[in-house]
This record gives sequence, structure tokens and C-alpha cells, in this order.
Amino acid sequence: MADDNRSEGAAAAPGQSVRMVKCVKLGRELPGLDRIPWKGELGKRIYDHVSKEAWTMWVSHSTMILNEYRLNPLDPNAQKVMEQQMEQFFFGEGAKAPEGYVAPKH
Repeated sequence: MADDNRSEGAAAAPGQSVRMVKCVKLGRELPGLDRIPWKGELGKRIYDHVSKEAWTMWVSHSTMILNEYRLNPLDPNAQKVMEQQMEQFFFGEGAKAPEGYVAPKH
């Protein structure tokens, strides 16, 4: 679901320029994703308007959602929930933690 194993923070290969985007989440020009991270129109919007840095934030948030709601990433209904959460996280009012969620202490 959330693919974070791509070149986070890696420099572009020689002769290639880094693709920059105006990140909707962080509000500034930052390196964009290397590929479309999700299927459909939402994936394209994320690719066009979300930075690698913001995507990394989503990966952490999505892990919490999957765990707290005990979602199976292969279940189509769980994928719909994640898509709605992703839409809110990047393009809505921001994603909220599940009711009753207590962040782990470090």
C-alpha cells in the first residue's frame, strides 16, 4: 500500500535532474516522488503535488492507521479506507488519529 522503499533522500543519477513539486502538504518546492504511488486519479494527484518528504510522513501515518483499525492491506474495503485517509491527509483538512489513539512513548 504505502511504498516507502524508494530513494528517499537519494541524489539523482548523473545526468538526471531531480523532479521538483510544489508540495501541497508542506507548502514549498521540494523533490517529488520517483513514481506514481497509488492507483488511479489520486495516485496521479499525489505524484504531481506531493513531495518525498510528505510521502514519508504519510507512510508513518498510514502504518498507524493500518495497525489501529487492524486493516488488511489486501482487502479492497481496507484499501478504500486508506484511499479516503490519504485524500484527507494530502488534500483535505488533514488526517486525524483514530479515536482513542495514544501515541507510543519513546
